[in-house]
Amino acid sequence: CGRQTMLIDVLLNLWSVPLEKRYDFFSLPCTKKLHVPSDQLIIFSTNLEPNDLVDGAFLRRIPYKICVPDPCREHFEKLFDIMAPKLGLIMDNDALKYLIEEHYIPRKIPYRNCQPRDLLLQVKNYCIYKKLPKRVTKESFDFAVDNYFSMMQ
Repeated sequence: CGRQTMLIDVLLNLWSVPLEKRYDFFSLPCTKKLHVPSDQLIIFSTNLEPNDLVDGAFLRRIPYKICVPDPCREHFEKLFDIMAPKLGLIMDNDALKYLIEEHYIPRKIPYRNCQPRDLLLQVKNYCIYKKLPKRVTKESFDFAVDNYFSMMQ
């Protein structure tokens, strides 16, 4: 239920046989073990440096590592253009420029790929709660930024 904390080496040890051999063992209450095929694609995701988590031997067990860099401003703005209609929001012409120039640049907030969706969800919920039209405005971005980045100030 929910997010469980586990040391990374414990997690990788649990997954080492299924990942390498394509099968796993399940222990039954009667002390017998059941051999079970295991054919899946597992994706581990972290915002931490992999070398800070585990040693090279563990990293070699994960053959493909993909870095997802932060977006540039152009791509960041494009994410808002993509996400707003998907969330049923209409974006005011100057709202996005305002967001970046009044919030991101002065606070030196780095652009992250998840932020357009997250901020727009904040705006959408704000509009629903306040019974406002589902428009992205300067004011709704002010609310979303204050709420979303409150721990960073």
